[in-house]
Amino acid sequence: MCGIVGLLIKEPELRPQLGQLMMPMFTCMAERGPDSGGMAVFEEPVPASQRRFNLFVRDRKYDWDALLGSFRQTVAGGQSARIEATENHAVLVTAVSRTDLTNWLGQLDRPPHLLSSGRYMNVYKDEGDPAEIARRFQFAEFVGTHGVGHTRMATESAVTPAHSHPFTAGEDFCLVHNGSLSNPYMLRRKLERAGLSFETDNDTEAACRYLQWRMREGEALDAALEQAFRELDGFYTLLMATPHQLTLVRDAFACKPAVVAETDRYVAVGSEFRSLAHLPGVAGATIFEPAPEGIYSWQV
Repeated sequence: MCGIVGLLIKEPELRPQLGQLMMPMFTCMAERGPDSGGMAVFEEPVPASQRRFNLFVRDRKYDWDALLGSFRQTVAGGQSARIEATENHAVLVTAVSRTDLTNWLGQLDRPPHLLSSGRYMNVYKDEGDPAEIARRFQFAEFVGTHGVGHTRMATESAVTPAHSHPFTAGEDFCLVHNGSLSNPYMLRRKLERAGLSFETDNDTEAACRYLQWRMREGEALDAALEQAFRELDGFYTLLMATPHQLTLVRDAFACKPAVVAETDRYVAVGSEFRSLAHLPGVAGATIFEPAPEGIYSWQV
């Protein structure tokens, strides 16, 4: 079944409240997705020479300080790196390239899993009760321009942190999905021939990497989605985010629910209206159900 939520703040004065507004949206959708949950949040960017690398381990008592010490000692250019950790999640900020980071991780015994990379985006996800995940990772404290969240009820692949959403590809791009694709392996074969690799057998990962691949080839997200309507087979509501954009689409049959509430201060998306009912000024919002194969994009 799954639940999706998204919020883009138009009014800069409201951005410190992004997490306070999104956490109830997220926990409200726990009934639609009790297996796992996650959220991506877009913040002020780090300098152009640096990247945020979001890392995850299963051990909630993991020694992140030791990892940082090893990174500084063994990776060229890593001496100025810093890390911000919350139990089994950490954000490593460094000028080291993604290639050098992944090469180093590959040399470790039981290395952390790399969730995402980029200048703007942090990704937090895990298996278990979404309300507990939100509490542990302090979703209510998030500050930023926009975010997307997902609560998962698994129907086609395992319940693990890697299989939970949001899925990411490239830099600063994420996607959450309610529904199921019937041709993910056809997409995988096409992308693998183009040199892309996959981390899971989740159908959502195929959609995420397909769209990012088209953007890597020079298309804007909206143009990539126009082609995706021809190549994605199945039922889906997809909510995507880049550093400057939040985008929502539904398949040609619009079987999977979505509702949008827009005011002068924000745009909010949810699988059900009850996830939006607490938002300030929602009684006066423009509220609508997105049309099949319509592309709805909002800019930061």
